[in-house]
Amino acid sequence: MSEEKKIKVVLLEPGKLARAAEIDASLEGMQKIVGGMIEGFYPFEEEVCIVCNDEGKINRMPLNRAVYGEDKEMIDIIAGTAFICDCQGESFGSLSDEQIARYKKQFRYPEIFLRAGDKIEAFPINPDRDKER
Repeated sequence: MSEEKKIKVVLLEPGKLARAAEIDASLEGMQKIVGGMIEGFYPFEEEVCIVCNDEGKINRMPLNRAVYGEDKEMIDIIAGTAFICDCQGESFGSLSDEQIARYKKQFRYPEIFLRAGDKIEAFPINPDRDKER
């Protein structure tokens, strides 16, 4: 029997709606999802983090989602595929059903990014609606 540990996360893929997923919790499994070395980003009050590719921006991975502070100001942009998980313990863990629902809603739509002078603006897009055209 396999001892492979799985965790429940919210998966954020460029150009796709956020979705709940069960992923391989091994280092190799997480690196495969983000396409390289992992990095935890901790923008939330609760002990939850966004795990993304450590070199996503440097490697010019597609921009994915903006992350906003409590004042609704953009604090960062995630590049490449990422996932949101629990980070209370020594290793990354599963989100609760309530957290999955909340973060799926918060990060539901992928975004496109436009530079306007020295500012970058993010605009949500609905990939399902755009396919209907």
